[in-house]
Amino acid sequence: MAQKQYNVTGMSCEHCTASIKEEVSQVPGVSEVVVDVAANAVTVHGTDLDDERLRAAIVEAGYGVTDPVAV
Repeated sequence: MAQKQYNVTGMSCEHCTASIKEEVSQVPGVSEVVVDVAANAVTVHGTDLDDERLRAAIVEAGYGVTDPVAV
């Protein structure tokens, strides 16, 4: 299983967590989305994860995203 982690800006509450999980979970190959608001981090687990689609899903949810963190 692959894993990608992103630094995400603009998150501040549980609503943020729910919005990101809803959008990112729709990307093909995603099996789990873990949001850590305090660390401004989103970790995605799955197979054949498409970085561009994951980033677009985070932006679609209304948040900023920086390059993936090496994990």
